[in-house]
Amino acid sequence: MAGTWLKLEQKGSGPGARSSHAITLVGDTAYAFGGEFAPRVPVDNTMYAFDLNTQTCSALHATGDVPPPRVGVTMAAVGGTVYLFGGRDQEHKELNELYSFDTATGAWALLSSGGDGSKHRSYHSMVADAAGGRLYVFSWPAAHAGGKLWVVYGFGGEELDDVHCYDPATGRWSAVETAGDKPSSRSVFCAAGIGGHVVVFGGEVDPSDLGHLGAGKFSAEAFALDKETGAWTRLDDAAAGAEHHPGPRGWCAFAAGEKDGWRGLLVYGGNSPTNDRLDDMYFFAPALEAAR
Repeated sequence: MAGTWLKLEQKGSGPGARSSHAITLVGDTAYAFGGEFAPRVPVDNTMYAFDLNTQTCSALHATGDVPPPRVGVTMAAVGGTVYLFGGRDQEHKELNELYSFDTATGAWALLSSGGDGSKHRSYHSMVADAAGGRLYVFSWPAAHAGGKLWVVYGFGGEELDDVHCYDPATGRWSAVETAGDKPSSRSVFCAAGIGGHVVVFGGEVDPSDLGHLGAGKFSAEAFALDKETGAWTRLDDAAAGAEHHPGPRGWCAFAAGEKDGWRGLLVYGGNSPTNDRLDDMYFFAPALEAAR
């Protein structure tokens, strides 16, 4: 399997350069929350909206249980609702709160915390399964596929390689067994639910000796997980090294979305191998069944 990358231009008042943040898409709008510019220091708790058609960004006014500032957080959307899970606060404490954000009203709601659901974690992944109405949590990034949320890989004291699923209909979590050409343990990568797959890109595979203050070894690989069989496949993005390829990176914001009729992965910002925060945006269209 293969895929193609496309760089997107940005206008308006956006979040600016940052890493360790989260994005997700509802229709033609990408929502961004959290992150850092200085290592380990949460920037803000403002929700931003980016219109894929006009490529313009703006800050939103929110009400309700607004989540405190955090880094290493992830988001996924089911219908018009954005779900936010976990992250790390300004005291470097791992979190396991699950919030929802109503894109129609701008209202936040705290759904679960404490001992409920997946363990405390940051730099994980969450994927939403639109058809099945569930959320899947991976030890690092998260994505939405089949109406569920998938949480994939991540960091919990060390890089992880596990996958979990959350079903909003039942409010229950479950572990997911996987096989095939699976990614190595990693954190701070990108993930999105695309058709019957969860697609992941990049991430940190070897941490820096400086910890969060330095840039570790980042990957530029892309993989797809079949949510029905649990089988991983490595994707061949032939444009690697070309102008439109984002290159090795981690700590990005990411989301599933659609552009020009193609379903794919939207990647925003992140940290580079030189430890510089990035403010560019790319769209990856994998050649998967039902991706168009």
